[in-house]
Amino acid sequence: MPSFNPPLRMLMGPGPSDVHPRVLAAMARPTIGHLDPAFVGLMDDIKVLLRQAFKTRNEVTFPISGPGSVGMEACFVNLVEPGDTVIVCRNGVFGGRMKENVERAGGTAVVVDDPWTRAVDPQRLEDALEANPQARLVAFVMAETSTGALSDTKTLVQIAHRHGALAIVDAVTALGGVPLDVDGWDIDAIYSGTQKCLSCPPGLAPVSFGARALDKLRARKTPVQSWFLDLNLVLGYWSGAARRSYHHTAPINALYGLHEALLMLHEEGLEAAWARHALHHRALRAGLEAMDLRLAGADGERLPQLNVVGIPDGVDDARLRQTLLDDYDLEIGAGLGDLAGKAWRIGLMGQSASRRHVLACLTALGSAMAAQGRPTDCGAALAAALDVYAA
Repeated sequence: MPSFNPPLRMLMGPGPSDVHPRVLAAMARPTIGHLDPAFVGLMDDIKVLLRQAFKTRNEVTFPISGPGSVGMEACFVNLVEPGDTVIVCRNGVFGGRMKENVERAGGTAVVVDDPWTRAVDPQRLEDALEANPQARLVAFVMAETSTGALSDTKTLVQIAHRHGALAIVDAVTALGGVPLDVDGWDIDAIYSGTQKCLSCPPGLAPVSFGARALDKLRARKTPVQSWFLDLNLVLGYWSGAARRSYHHTAPINALYGLHEALLMLHEEGLEAAWARHALHHRALRAGLEAMDLRLAGADGERLPQLNVVGIPDGVDDARLRQTLLDDYDLEIGAGLGDLAGKAWRIGLMGQSASRRHVLACLTALGSAMAAQGRPTDCGAALAAALDVYAA
């Protein structure tokens, strides 16, 4: 059996995104021990860089060993006790996963549903909290990866606090791609992933916990149900103490990669990264519309880094995506949940948010649709995108 050599793809699906050579090179550096003083220094640097990315001074800001879903579970198993009522805003697949986490932790989930592709409706959350005054937690997805919807996180957190509830926020697709201000918006607990706008391979879940969330954790009457994700234990390893306690063997080389990715974000600047994602979204949208394709959702509620595009009649979804892979080495995502077979998800995340990616995607998509008998004008699409860049 030969060594595995992956094909060189252009990753424009819902994640992972393209990984910069600097990050890959960092991950190839020599492995050292997870309690080596040099590695402990790296851990401290990563916490500083993550606090900058989240815009927070929270001391409890660090990457959990595991994908974004582990970050989600860490928030819920630490903050939800049996019998707790939690308002869960669901406008896509990942709101549904929040509900499952609440119930597995022994809580009662009160679900507030919004239409797929739309942002969470603040009034519906307000109504749910008024109807359930015992609720002490609110959970919602800021950037819903399954639908491309961007919710007004600041307003939703304010509503939760007005009713005496803490807010858990899913920022897996948001971090590094759109404005996010943990301290300015007073977010209590938040989690993300490395494989989206940070352009790092999957496998780490940045999290941040504020003072109110830590107070709730300390006041628990029951043990955290997960040993591995119990913050009371894991913080003994990630704390700033000179003598760290052993908890688990950290994914050392993966953390090298995260450190490099966060350095690159710091060098670019948060505001510049947000502006870059918005620019390429506008160019992609202009090109898609020139091909008579439409983005799902409403103006002001669309994620720039995750574009949900309606599949036109007569186009075979699976066949087209396979053509993109086979002929163009381009990956886009299928629809998920209620949007399966109805939409494509085109990611412009991190290193995949570039002019090169936008123009290549428009060319390949137009050609693949034309091969199925769906007339397209690739020239008009490219011209529309280039007009955005010229402006």
